[in-house]
Amino acid sequence: MRIVAATFVSAVLIFGLSMVGPSHAAKDFPTRPVELMVPYTPGSTMDLLARLIANSAPKYLGQPVVVVNKPGAGGSVAAADVITSKPDGHKLMVTTNFFFSMTTKTQKVPFNPNDLVPVANFLEYRNGLIVKGDSPWKTLNDLLDYARKNPGKLTWSHTGRGISQHMYGLLLFRKAKVETTDIPYKGSSEMLAALLGGNTNASFMVYGAVADHVRSGAVRYLVTVGERRYSNLPDVPCAPELGFPEVAKLPTYVGLYVHKDTPAEIKKILLDVMTNTYQNPEFRKGLEALGEEPKFGGPDFMMEAIRNSESLAVPILKEFGLYVGGK
Repeated sequence: MRIVAATFVSAVLIFGLSMVGPSHAAKDFPTRPVELMVPYTPGSTMDLLARLIANSAPKYLGQPVVVVNKPGAGGSVAAADVITSKPDGHKLMVTTNFFFSMTTKTQKVPFNPNDLVPVANFLEYRNGLIVKGDSPWKTLNDLLDYARKNPGKLTWSHTGRGISQHMYGLLLFRKAKVETTDIPYKGSSEMLAALLGGNTNASFMVYGAVADHVRSGAVRYLVTVGERRYSNLPDVPCAPELGFPEVAKLPTYVGLYVHKDTPAEIKKILLDVMTNTYQNPEFRKGLEALGEEPKFGGPDFMMEAIRNSESLAVPILKEFGLYVGGK
């Protein structure tokens, strides 16, 4: 009987410890600086957003937030780093809904993308096609006329095959029935340098990465991809206006993701921290200065965005022969 009793008591203690473990972990979280992985090079809008978060979140987190740039494979290098790390909430990733609905379906990734789950969304990209300020193409039709007369000679850039910018170009140029050459780059700064240096003719880029160059006249947008004109680019026609409504059906949302096995209590702490961060006046001021559309949302909003973009993206990927499966 003593052996049975001892076994019972041990079982109760083990069960009790297992029940309080996560709460204890949450109580102590975070115990060290939190790393924020950015899948693009410094200077990109994603990088700038991460640095805004790193400046404001420590006030609510109680630990520093360290930005780590890990470009490569459209975000898969950074994702693999988070997925193979200990799921304790000390390593996050900033990325878009399209990383899950498109990027990971155009490459054989050595991990399950579903091992990353959303924490909080911060913005929606304002995206579009830009050319140099002194370009002879004043309108999108000018550019398309050149492409029709010179098949394959028009070069345009994006930040990786399977990224939303890549899809925008494929959709637009396919409907326009023009043959072009697309060139992937690791980040916005490289794309901008290539455009300004005359190595590419055009580029799909987010507004935040080129806002100063737009204001100075160094580059200009020919078309934007929203359903309506952007408030900070009121003179630039949107894709539906020019006969390309399909392009506007693929909004890009940017937010934070964490390992799915992170304890629920820690996920809740992270969501609360990011909610407070978003509401911080200084953070909002910095966010608005990026030039993108502020848009906060929790895990449910982000999962819905992933599902919606996937339903639209997968058929497109298959049509263009880019689909290689996906988990």
